[in-house]
Amino acid sequence: MTFRASVLTLYPEMFPGPLGHALAGRALANGLWGLEAVQIRDHALDRHRSVDDTPAGGGPGMVMRADVLARAIDAVSPADDPRPRLLMTPRGRPLTQARVRELAAGPGAVILCGRFEGVDERIVAARGLEEVCVGDVVLSGGEAAALLLLDACVRLIPGVMGKAESGTDESFSHGLLEYPQYTRPQLFEGEGIPEVLTSGDHARIARWRQAEAEAVTRARRPDLLAPHLLSPARDGSKTERE
Repeated sequence: MTFRASVLTLYPEMFPGPLGHALAGRALANGLWGLEAVQIRDHALDRHRSVDDTPAGGGPGMVMRADVLARAIDAVSPADDPRPRLLMTPRGRPLTQARVRELAAGPGAVILCGRFEGVDERIVAARGLEEVCVGDVVLSGGEAAALLLLDACVRLIPGVMGKAESGTDESFSHGLLEYPQYTRPQLFEGEGIPEVLTSGDHARIARWRQAEAEAVTRARRPDLLAPHLLSPARDGSKTERE
């Protein structure tokens, strides 16, 4: 089964964009995943290829029409398509690494990129769209968010990364941020590599990395910590939840 993404957008020329380079680009060229960028205007109902109209009830901006979006979605995703249908929007549920893993293990996704003031609410229920947010920010459109989501998914597809464990031993994979990383030179501007990392004692290194991951998560993202890890920090200070 090949992961296949269909992106519905007003700017198909933005794809594959950065996904055409490095790991994702090589995987795309090798057929490990597929991508089609669909111009929503091709499914407009008038000769002007209109996709939006003024918001009901008044207000600034324009809203993408449900009837045009329905035609675009139906053209790439028939009723028997097993792929989830995603709408990139700041009002969606936050994207998590757990959800990325679920998507990467599936057949792909149909991704709708909103523009203007958003989409007609009726299309969300009518086509079963899962609303997804990539951060507490507002973007010019859903394209950048779609690229982020696809990059996160594609790197987890078997065969894309050189080592499978590269996708498991990193931030969010175990409910923690990643531990600090070091490499040569041994001494950089008077700062050395922690001695434990050059000790050759793999059990000790594993313990150090676990402790460091817990410490950095406690300091920066305490919301990620499991209850049993919400304990005093190693320096004796208390966390906000205590």
